[in-house]
Amino acid sequence: MATFYWKKSILLALLLGIGNISFAQEKPLVVKRVLYKQVDSIELHMEVVHPPFFNPSQVYPGAIYFFGGGWKSGGIHHLRPQAEYFARRGMVGFLVDYRVYSRHSTTPFEALADAKSAIRFIKAHAAGFCISADRLVGIGASAGGHLAAATCLVEGYNDPQDDVQVNTQLNALVLFNPVLDNGPAGYGYDRVGKHYKSFSPLHNIRPGAPPTLLLLGTKDRLIPVETMQYYQTAMRKVGNHCELVLYEEQEHGFFNFKNQAFYHQTLLAADQFLMEQGYLAPKH
Repeated sequence: MATFYWKKSILLALLLGIGNISFAQEKPLVVKRVLYKQVDSIELHMEVVHPPFFNPSQVYPGAIYFFGGGWKSGGIHHLRPQAEYFARRGMVGFLVDYRVYSRHSTTPFEALADAKSAIRFIKAHAAGFCISADRLVGIGASAGGHLAAATCLVEGYNDPQDDVQVNTQLNALVLFNPVLDNGPAGYGYDRVGKHYKSFSPLHNIRPGAPPTLLLLGTKDRLIPVETMQYYQTAMRKVGNHCELVLYEEQEHGFFNFKNQAFYHQTLLAADQFLMEQGYLAPKH
């Protein structure tokens, strides 16, 4: 599928009720808080969001969410609206907390280690969560997009307490203005330095990466369009499925809940992608 642009016609379709994503009358969601990791006195939790009418005898696809914030700040509230939406579409959601500089005085390397720990924890407890360990979607924003991609592409950066026999591969990725280039011309080089060659998803593309959807505004001052286009080209060159959707005149973070028009548009794009990949049933 070629790179394409969302324009005003899509917003008009939303206003007319096409691709309705309102669930106002649905049963309330059940959210549980789970401890997945402890590092000294630091406890790291995830929120598990169950679909309405959750049936523990069924097996669901899972969606793992990594918030943005430059590995410096942020929290699991960031992508909660997206998690609630996809829970209502039939996916068990996992809103993952991880260590960031503002709260834990840590580096991006610890953030990636935590992301990998979270995936291993979810896979190890897949039966208890009523999910399939080989039907997991990673959904990340900005630096969280880096983490989602890096868990699948980047070797190493494992917590020494992890069981590395449990892999951290995900089965599809939905990435909102993701940080994928940590090289000298990319984002985060000031924090990762010479390690960028082993830490940057762009520098570790290989065959077998999960099908990936990239969502980016054309006026993003942190993530150049050219970087995402190059990433898409490099992914396809080695046989990976990668789609890029560009949103004209939009800046970094354009997809957030407070920007309702583009929040809805990006949800529709992600929904369509996940239907095509077989993780969501068609809407009725």
